Amino acid sequence: MLKDAMASILITAFEPYDPWRENSSWQALVEFTKTMTPDQQVTTRLYPVNFGEVRRLLRKDLATNYDYALHLGQAPGLTTVRLEAIGVNVGGHSDEPPEHYRRLVEDGPVAYHSELPLADWVSQLRGAGIPASVSFHAGTLLCNATLYMTHYFTQKMGLRTQAAFVHLPLTTKQVSAGNKESASLPVATAAAALEVIVNGIAKLEPRRDPKPA
Repeated sequence: MLKDAMASILITAFEPYDPWRENSSWQALVEFTKTMTPDQQVTTRLYPVNFGEVRRLLRKDLATNYDYALHLGQAPGLTTVRLEAIGVNVGGHSDEPPEHYRRLVEDGPVAYHSELPLADWVSQLRGAGIPASVSFHAGTLLCNATLYMTHYFTQKMGLRTQAAFVHLPLTTKQVSAGNKESASLPVATAAAALEVIVNGIAKLEPRRDPKPA
């Protein structure tokens, strides 16, 4: 179980999109909340799959100045719980050709690297029997943008928030309801992975508020 006293954490997930009637990130988060106790400082959010809305909602939520932000997303075809180390300053929609992708922000760096101990968490996940890996490229769609923009807003607003992004495979239910074969993970296993990560966050020492950039 989680520690009684813990740092404040924002955990976000996404709504269904395209052909998916559910999103594995939200399903895992809902299941995870069943293990929480009222004294835990965890705030959950469900974001739409829309660049502009996510940017607006993310900036609003981050203004609370959480100690940590843990973002979740669905990645069809994925075989592991994948912790994303880097968010890059480029993005576009899946229906656009890559040459039309744009910088997420004009005054931002090329990339941000998560400062959280992702490799340690992967080791803990594997020790718990959950397939996991660290990735050094979160793609160029909304998931990457969420990771990048969290670091950007944190820096610009002088927040103490440290962030990570976790991609989750499809749920077993999603795959069984479809017509295509794909790797999957039971919702309970994905929720257990979140508990391992949040337990890891609870053991960290939150950083002090930096000065705005």
